[in-house]
Amino acid sequence: MGSSIFTKDIGIDLGTANTLVFVKGKGIVLREPSVVSMNNHTGEITAVGNEAKRMIGKTPKSISVIRPMKDGVIADYDTTSSMMKYYIGKLKNHSWFGKPNVMVCVPSGITMVEERAVTDATKQAGAKNVYLISEPFAASIGAGLSVWEPTGNMVVDIGGGTTEVAIISLGGIVTSQSIRTAGDEIDEQIMYYVRKEKDLIIGDSTAEKIKKEIGAAKKSESTLELEIHGRDAIFGMPKSENISNHEVVDAISDTINDIIEVITETLESAPPELSADIMERGIVLTGGGALLTHLDDVIREKTKIPVFVADNPLDCVAIGTGKSLDQLDHFKNSPNIARRNILN
Repeated sequence: MGSSIFTKDIGIDLGTANTLVFVKGKGIVLREPSVVSMNNHTGEITAVGNEAKRMIGKTPKSISVIRPMKDGVIADYDTTSSMMKYYIGKLKNHSWFGKPNVMVCVPSGITMVEERAVTDATKQAGAKNVYLISEPFAASIGAGLSVWEPTGNMVVDIGGGTTEVAIISLGGIVTSQSIRTAGDEIDEQIMYYVRKEKDLIIGDSTAEKIKKEIGAAKKSESTLELEIHGRDAIFGMPKSENISNHEVVDAISDTINDIIEVITETLESAPPELSADIMERGIVLTGGGALLTHLDDVIREKTKIPVFVADNPLDCVAIGTGKSLDQLDHFKNSPNIARRNILN
């Protein structure tokens, strides 16, 4: 009974690519892909998370594999609700009795309709009360930035579906931008390049492997190559090709430029006093995109501001969402603070 006191509240980083769950007093206890498989005849969920992801591109016609989150928001309400029920249910089995308070992380550019969908899906999944926190604010807390102080902090969170750029001070977002261009788009650009330049059709998993193993934001002196397998775009037969790290740089350059553009636009809209803080403290990168080789160097070169990759960038949003459970009064009393632009 004693341990349940510490495990009543949970934080959920409901990401386009992955869902992470933080339990108060325990830390991150669950990390699985935001993927669900469904029986097309019965509508029944057949697998969730890792098990469902392993099925991508390999299912018979009777089963569909769905990613219910798109660009950081709910694209398929019923499936998202089922997925969250599964995750919350998994925790309830061994952590506590009763309904938990749930803090859910959402993109800063979310609409009121999308916000309502997240809240309703979380309540349907078994939450007592639902609180929302914006992705860049959660990332800042998770990265250990002093968000409650009167100093400017700049965070760039590059997830699967969105890139969130925000300047934070005094417990609120001073200025922010959210673009639906991030890790998924990098994968798509790699797939498009491979088809166009090598007449090879590859799937999402192969594109993601290329990005993780040899992806980079700028060219280096050393050349790395990776053998990839797919289907010949002309003859339809299985085929292998090699791709180099330099080719990947060319393939993804448009997305990298879009991310840099949104960073510079956010910097240009910052109040002068906070600009001075950012020059001194630098820009912090979080999210899976922060792991892209040389991305920090490219941003540093373009902005002339120090750039740092956070410790555990993949976990920052989930950790920040979980830590914010200690500040529930802050979210109850000022529901818009830390989500909406405090200058509005």
